[in-house]
Amino acid sequence: MKQLVLDLMLPQPAGFAGFIAGDNAELLFMLGEWLSGGDDVRFLYLWGGAGVGKTHLLNAAAERLAGAIRVDARHGALPDEVAADAALIVDNVDALDNEQQIRLFDHYNTLREGSGRLLAAGPLPPMLLSLRDDLTTRLGWGLVYQLKGLSDRDKAAVLQQLAHQLGFDLSDEACDYLLHHASRDLADLQVLIARANRYALSLRRPVTLPLLREVLGSSDAGKD
Repeated sequence: MKQLVLDLMLPQPAGFAGFIAGDNAELLFMLGEWLSGGDDVRFLYLWGGAGVGKTHLLNAAAERLAGAIRVDARHGALPDEVAADAALIVDNVDALDNEQQIRLFDHYNTLREGSGRLLAAGPLPPMLLSLRDDLTTRLGWGLVYQLKGLSDRDKAAVLQQLAHQLGFDLSDEACDYLLHHASRDLADLQVLIARANRYALSLRRPVTLPLLREVLGSSDAGKD
């Protein structure tokens, strides 16, 4: 399991150890507060580009919180009604059609009037979403956090730990090479490390920079 990398040593929510915090330590702390059910953090909105981990966090929150209502607006619809003390988790709010936007607006008011909670995520800050003004205003009433991508340093730490789990050491030079010549998406890099390990084992060679060049070269050739 990957270690949690924190720049600020704030406690992370239980069950979130697989998420690499990077510069998002405060966000994770507030998510833990949301999960605890306290009155201070009842409405939380996360935004950021593709691949930064929004869906990962919302899925983890839904798994952590028994009874939470989890909806991905790209693939499902909001319930007709929610209890005033419900915990509602909505991913990809930008995909809500007009009817669903009205429903989320109504749910927000129900939760706010009661003791309920809302955790939502989208690609942009609330006021920049192409949604109804009344809904974007509601989403902006709570805490809003940008989920930031990992730095190269954090990605290198993740790759080196994965390599250690697979039984070899990945040098700083090799990490630097991958970050400048391969996909910068962490999931793609992890797949590449696992592939390099299998290739090295098949040849009974260590995972070195020349071997990584071979693996990356064969990956590029396969795209043609």
